[in-house]
Amino acid sequence: MTLMIFFLMFIIESATEKLCPLRASIDVLEGEYFFLCYLESMQEHFQEEAYTINWYKENAGKQQLIKETHRIVSQMNFLEFWPAELSDSGNYSVTHSNGKQNFTIQKWTLNVLQRNKSSCFNKNHLTTEIKNAGTGHSLKCSDLSVNENDSVTWYKDCVNYENETERELDFKTLTVQHSGIYTCKILISHKGKIYHSTNTIKLLVEEDAPEAVTSEIVGHNEEIETEIGKEEILNCTGFLSYYMQEDASLYWLINDKFPEKCTGIPENEPSICEEEFKRLQLGNKFYVTRLLRIKEVTEGDIHHNFTCMLQADGRTQIKNVKLKKRYARDLPVHIFTTGMVLAVLFPCVAVAVVFICVMFRVDLVLFYRHICRKDDTAGDGKEYDAFVSYLKDCVSPTEEEREFALKILPMILEENFGYKLCIFERDISPGGAVVDDIHSSIDKSRRLIIILSQNYVSDRAIYELESGLHKALVERKTKIILIEYMPISDYKFLPQSLSLLPSKRVVKWKKDKSLPLNSRFWKNLRYLMPAKPTKINTKGHYNNFDLGSEVTQPRTEGCDCNAVI
Repeated sequence: MTLMIFFLMFIIESATEKLCPLRASIDVLEGEYFFLCYLESMQEHFQEEAYTINWYKENAGKQQLIKETHRIVSQMNFLEFWPAELSDSGNYSVTHSNGKQNFTIQKWTLNVLQRNKSSCFNKNHLTTEIKNAGTGHSLKCSDLSVNENDSVTWYKDCVNYENETERELDFKTLTVQHSGIYTCKILISHKGKIYHSTNTIKLLVEEDAPEAVTSEIVGHNEEIETEIGKEEILNCTGFLSYYMQEDASLYWLINDKFPEKCTGIPENEPSICEEEFKRLQLGNKFYVTRLLRIKEVTEGDIHHNFTCMLQADGRTQIKNVKLKKRYARDLPVHIFTTGMVLAVLFPCVAVAVVFICVMFRVDLVLFYRHICRKDDTAGDGKEYDAFVSYLKDCVSPTEEEREFALKILPMILEENFGYKLCIFERDISPGGAVVDDIHSSIDKSRRLIIILSQNYVSDRAIYELESGLHKALVERKTKIILIEYMPISDYKFLPQSLSLLPSKRVVKWKKDKSLPLNSRFWKNLRYLMPAKPTKINTKGHYNNFDLGSEVTQPRTEGCDCNAVI
């Protein structure tokens, strides 16, 4: 609780001279001045009159006290590098000690990147900003200055840009020609030597074109097998852009005639009726649906043409549905007689078999996959078996949830069951556009695994969910798996469009009960994953692996309070 209060203080309070980095993982170029620091106000939370501040770097899994050199200097709440070298990469922490106890104030992972000698920047050490033409914008140089008189120079594509020396580069009206890679260079004087630090921003200026017209009906021609006297419900679903939803209409026709409306009163309900138009919003798109209810299928219905029409923005899209009678085949006499005898003599056996099949459905399917070496992934063009979406570090209430997503889940599924997961912070190279990376990664994955919690819906998490739902509802390329990591009593915080999915399953994590590899949790999860041949050691237990080591801090672009995505 104390550390949580300290972290909140970091967010709401700023340093007077230098901006302390709050990110857990930090990239810096070799040969540049850099520093780590925590806010001085943190010291006010320790009431002891006598205390010491110690800086540590992890080496071979152990924390070693940092000793000052002419290059690495510790003063008050700062650890300065004059300059940073490749050997400085590693995990750092700062502690407060009163002689009896040590309190860890903050931790960082520092990645020192090799400088590109043929360029003024490193392509892995830049941020991207996308803006529309015709708007005003300014690029800000990261403040790593020692004093206000430090010299600042701006470069565009490594060429001096209009002799600009201000800390902010202002554009009153952006044009496409302003697109490029901008680097600001700050010269810093220290003990008679000149050092520098740089900040690189990739600016993309796009023409402000109107949103493309997008409206689509799900499915086109469909044939449904049915039986005379059976109730049938025909479903028509489409999706629209935000600006099209007001004038859109979705309706059914039966032989080019409008059906009657459903009344909601069973005794007065027509034999065929159309239910009310329903609309659900998902991000900047609207999903619309309308049901046609057939109380009892007749011979005449088999010959009817059922047509669903979606009209939006002057366009009309059609979905045709036909009913097809399901014919029952007569069994030969000897087979019928044998079946009747078996049904009479062995009713208990039949009931037991059905019970076993229902209760052990998952086990039977997994056994069948293992025996037949079934592989659903061959030749489908996908790179990953699943994309993992979870609550990111800056809003996660528990450390266990992040460890589950980043370590336990990939350790079990990848090392024991042969699956290949896509975890954004681990598998996506930094420096790209986050939105494009998420969309591309989900598109390359056969499943979308969502680790649910009450605080799940953050900015990037909801986009991952929206992208996965679009793949499941419209393109029908990706199936969704929900993992309830913590008990959730109310799912209202999730988008209502989940109800449009034809089927969904929630796998519940029950802590110690779910630990063994042959537990119901891992079996249910493998059942929902694509079939893939692998050698499985079901006697394993993930506690036998090294889970005690510190979890590697993920790349936290979506959570960084100072980073520009």
